[in-house]
Order: sequence, then structure tokens, then C-alpha cells
Amino acid sequence: MNNETIHLAIVEDDNEIRQTLTLIIDGSPGFSCKYAFPDGESALASIGNLPIDIVLMDIDLPGKSGIEVTRLLKPKNPELDFIMLTVQSDDDSIFQSLCAGASGYLLKDTGPVALLGHIREVFKGGAPMSSQIARRIISSFRIIENPLSDRETEILKMLSLGLNYKDVAEDLFLSPHTVKTHIKNIYAKLHVKNRAEAIYKAIKKNLI
Repeated sequence: MNNETIHLAIVEDDNEIRQTLTLIIDGSPGFSCKYAFPDGESALASIGNLPIDIVLMDIDLPGKSGIEVTRLLKPKNPELDFIMLTVQSDDDSIFQSLCAGASGYLLKDTGPVALLGHIREVFKGGAPMSSQIARRIISSFRIIENPLSDRETEILKMLSLGLNYKDVAEDLFLSPHTVKTHIKNIYAKLHVKNRAEAIYKAIKKNLI
């Protein structure tokens, strides 16, 4: 590809959006968009043979999803970049798209100027995200600090398996009083009042 013009294809089932994107991109200096597909199947049949640099890919397509199409195309066309352009902002869609090989993830409310800037960024090797998508990713990767000690975590795991205080004490060679003290500390640290709440909260926060 020549470095002066970025060549794109669009995969979008909404006819109005597809036409609008094509007009915006193809009418902007330094960009060319001559190929647009209404579904994943037609994109799969053609994209691998086209002289393009980047594909703007919707996720919610009839038939195969944009994520599935990206997953199928990327290994055969490693030099081709895929930018997801979608209304989907849930964690599952984001991470499945990135795992499928997408280089960027943008929401459809991205303005034309910002969209063109993001396309240039991908062309130069970047990986742009809409701001709220980036925040979700950062939030998902935050390390949750476990307030429980190793012993408390061990005891709570045993309780979650259905063991009672006496069983825990015997298995860990502790006195029942010591086990009860640990459990009292667990409740305090997790801000819960009983065993069921402690187990539920610990599982939800991936502490056990």
C-alpha cells in the first residue's frame, strides 16, 4: 500500500450508516473507501483479495458476527487491521473482539473527525479505543487487593466447600476458638454478617 492513502473496507448491515461512512471516508483527503459489505459472509468471500489496509467492522451483523468474521480473516491476512465500530460496549464484546485480532474498538457515536484520526492511528500501528471503552478495560485489569490473610482465605475456601467450624479446626490443626476468631475477622474485613454473605462476596470479588 502506498503511504499517502489509507485504503479501507466497511462491513455494516445498516444501509444508511454504511453509505454515510463510505461517503465520509472516501471524500476525505488521504483516505479511500471503495468496498462496503452488508454482512459478514460477503466480507469473508472478498476481503482477503482486496487492496486494503483497514476494515471497519460492525459487530451485530446478520449471520456471522463481526467478531467471528474478524477471527476468521485476521490469521489469513495478518497485515490487515480491523477496527470494531459498534454500539456494543459490554466487556464480553470488547474482549472477544480484541482476542479475535481487532486493532481498535470504537463506538458509533464517534464523530467523523475523531474517526479519521483513529483510522490514521491504526495505520501507524496504534490501537485506539473510545474513551469509555478504554476506561472499562482499565477497570477490568485493576488488581483487586485481597483484604484477607492467607489463613483466612484458606478457612473461607473450606467453609465454601461445606465444612463446619469443627472440621476446619481439625483439618488445620487449630482450636475451634482460633477458627472462630479467624471467621470473626473475615466477617469484619468483608463487611458481612454471616457465612453465606462472606462466601458470596468472596466469590464475587474473586478472593477465593
